[in-house]
Amino acid sequence: MQSSQVVARVGALLRAVGTTEPVGASTTELARTAGLARPTAHRLLGALAEEGLIDRDTATGRWSLGPELYLLGAGAADRYDIIEQARDIVIGLARETGESAFLSARRGDETVCVFSEEGSFPVRSHVLHVGIRFPLGVASAGLAILSHLPDREIDDYFRRVQLESDWGPTHSEEAVRARLASTRTTGYAVNPALIVEGSWGMGAAVFDRSARPAWALSLTGVETRFRPERHRELGTLLLERAHELSGRLKSGSA
Repeated sequence: MQSSQVVARVGALLRAVGTTEPVGASTTELARTAGLARPTAHRLLGALAEEGLIDRDTATGRWSLGPELYLLGAGAADRYDIIEQARDIVIGLARETGESAFLSARRGDETVCVFSEEGSFPVRSHVLHVGIRFPLGVASAGLAILSHLPDREIDDYFRRVQLESDWGPTHSEEAVRARLASTRTTGYAVNPALIVEGSWGMGAAVFDRSARPAWALSLTGVETRFRPERHRELGTLLLERAHELSGRLKSGSA
């Protein structure tokens, strides 16, 4: 195996393990998620465990993230972690709307949820949770981020990624581009139950100091709470809070 292939496969495994926290996953499950043969996955998981990057429960055989990743993450937090700047904004969104609120970060061609706050409305959507990843253009957070990229980068993205093969015809390039156009018009993204039936989401991009869309705020809930007449209200609120958070990050203040 070429060294670049090894790195790519290790990265895929670590991301797969991360999406299963806190319960962990079996070797077979992780191999399937990472797109690897089970013997290859088992060999790489064993090597990662020796380095302390993952742990294995001796009773269940399930793998979870290891202590070395915590230490590495703590070292990177000052550069990449915006949770402390965003915490009160995410909590405020949940309190003001009654819906569950989230902060997601862009990681390459994906978004990963890094912080969440449940809303007060008793019926909730459970599509999003901390650690879950989606390709750009699938969930509302990734749709908001993708819509703010230059056209050339969007074209490059669609050349690299075939969303329809994994997410169905509602995620064809034509369909996603139509939602991107709508997002550019309103400023906020709407996901009309395209991931799980009856579960809606709305999102707005948050920009880094270079004015690049690096994060997104989003709200999710059941369809009856996201009727068209409420879109403007929720969308405007998301845009206001995203603008506030972008300003904090630009100034470097909490």
